[in-house]
Amino acid sequence: MCLICGWIYDEAEGVPDQGIAPGTLWADVPMNWTCPECGARKEDFEMVQI
Repeated sequence: MCLICGWIYDEAEGVPDQGIAPGTLWADVPMNWTCPECGARKEDFEMVQI
């Protein structure tokens, strides 16, 4: 979950608009990737239980 805006990355859905295919594990998302909602960096995300 993005600590800035609350957007949640779902590994099952990925972010196809940004080149992250469905099924992409969070660990495999590139370090230079940014939140599609607010532009926060990957390091601004925290794992949350859903």
